[in-house]
Amino acid sequence: MNVDEAVKAVPRERFIPEEIWVHRGDGWSVPLRREREPERWAELVRSGDSLVIQMDDGEATDKGAWPTSSSTAPEGMVMMINAMDLRPGMRILEVGTGSGYNAAVLAHLLGAENVISIEIDPRLAGQARQALDRAGYPVAVITGDGAEGYAPGAPYDRIVATASVHTLPYAWVEQTRPGGVILTPWASTFHPDWPLAKLSVGDNGTAEGRFIAPGFYMPIRAQRVSQGVLHETEKRWIKDGRPDCTRFGVTVTSEGQTVWLDSPGNPVRA
Repeated sequence: MNVDEAVKAVPRERFIPEEIWVHRGDGWSVPLRREREPERWAELVRSGDSLVIQMDDGEATDKGAWPTSSSTAPEGMVMMINAMDLRPGMRILEVGTGSGYNAAVLAHLLGAENVISIEIDPRLAGQARQALDRAGYPVAVITGDGAEGYAPGAPYDRIVATASVHTLPYAWVEQTRPGGVILTPWASTFHPDWPLAKLSVGDNGTAEGRFIAPGFYMPIRAQRVSQGVLHETEKRWIKDGRPDCTRFGVTVTSEGQTVWLDSPGNPVRA
């Protein structure tokens, strides 16, 4: 499957809301509305950068402090989708619909009937559902907590999260068929790069894998971490000699999870 061609074939502007957010330089972000600045809006949408589509869980109006949803840069989408090693006929659950653009690309590759996407924010879910339908990719968009997965659609060949976790929900393991893959960004609890984890699910209810690249995705709402944790992680990582994120891995069972360095027998604090 040619993911680059799929990303180019699906017009991004069909999925970006009329209002996006831009950083003002003083710690705040402000809305940029398409009707007021159409040329600037179009320039940003076509720039290839990540675009913030929600601030402060949707409560921000004139200015916002914390980005809480974004449209991933197309380059990052290509990297994540390639990492899943998709095959025709696979069924996939996407956790974190956001704008719906990533779901559309997955539908372009696998068929809309093989993609389910779940979004915790009702407004974002509604916008994405409408955009997907208008663009001809009628993906099932579920409004709900992605940390619980979506059992009615299971089992899945792939589960991909577009928001980071610090504790992998075991529901994702239960809902992935043996031999399937879970791909998710990880919060900065052991490495400052918010690395991307790729886990294979075994037939014994265990998921295990390594971190494959830096991630830098916003956290899911139930698993946000404080600035203090982020600072402590970086200090500990520097003290340990700045090991590359690809040296780390994680093992998840029904009893819990263990992050390790180089091998499962060498657990680390996370």
